[in-house]
Amino acid sequence: MRAARFDTAARTLTVEEVPVPRPGAGEVLVKVAACGICQSDLSQLDGHIAPRLPVVTPGHEASGVVAAVGDTAGHWKAGDRVVLGAGKACGTCSACRFGGGTNTCENLQVMAFHYDGAWAEYVLTDATTLIAVPDSVPLEHAAVLADAVSTPYGAIDTAQLRSAESVGIWGLGGLGTHLVQLTRVCGASPIVALDPLPAARERALALGADFALDPTEEDTPARLKEITAGKGLDVAFDCVGRAPAFTQAERALGHRGRLVLVGISPDPLAVGPEIHFVRNRHTVIGHTGYRMEHLEDLVELTARGRLDISGSVSAVLPLEDVHEGIRRLREREGNPIRVLLRP
Repeated sequence: MRAARFDTAARTLTVEEVPVPRPGAGEVLVKVAACGICQSDLSQLDGHIAPRLPVVTPGHEASGVVAAVGDTAGHWKAGDRVVLGAGKACGTCSACRFGGGTNTCENLQVMAFHYDGAWAEYVLTDATTLIAVPDSVPLEHAAVLADAVSTPYGAIDTAQLRSAESVGIWGLGGLGTHLVQLTRVCGASPIVALDPLPAARERALALGADFALDPTEEDTPARLKEITAGKGLDVAFDCVGRAPAFTQAERALGHRGRLVLVGISPDPLAVGPEIHFVRNRHTVIGHTGYRMEHLEDLVELTARGRLDISGSVSAVLPLEDVHEGIRRLREREGNPIRVLLRP
């Protein structure tokens, strides 16, 4: 089969012919329909995330059709339409030994980092990482659910967001754009979207943001105060992962405000004077990933028409054009939400 292979020492990414993996006990082989290019994939390619394997197939936002099933792989059978969770339980930590699975695993194994991902014709995964996809949901849309939607949905859970709480979202790429939609589904009010790119702000307004601001403008902190009637935000989501966004988001919080860190970067973050946090009782929470029930929720919401991600697929490119897809995402060409690869 064809697969994109990343040599972590040489920093080279090439499409090669490799053997089709065979499912063992509890495993399922999936023929990939589509797989997204994510910012965390780029972070590994750039060396910002330490490699786990000397050579690895990237890609962790995947959907497809079951091709083969190993022993003890549950109810899955060839032909089932599925979306893949982006990680699997290690099976050895204390949480796994007592039946916690991916929800509580202390050493979660992440697809495309700890084991081969889905920039390939086929991908091997644990049977517990699959969610069924109904015929009414295109597999390209299901692939987007696997991270670009499920990670921000999990971040809402991490924030313990309640209906009618005010929300600020810094960075309107794949994560931030879907946070706009999801916080609206969850009843947040008002929703403030922040991005330097005018097209990204316009898109956020079209998808349900109440306000869209340029974070680089001098009056943005004052506008945030005005929008929240002087109280500050209840919840801020930093989808950028850079120091300026972190500082601005934290300063925009009101009393007992929560800042959830969703974006990834190598930037060191400084929280500022301790008295500021103590007096205002601010909380800064790191977030990554999601629970499998989150992914199941999102398939349900999409199938019922409660969540519309039909505009989330910016482009679908053949696997051989992986470098072109990476370029488009890096340069934000066309203001992309998600570029998908189709083997």
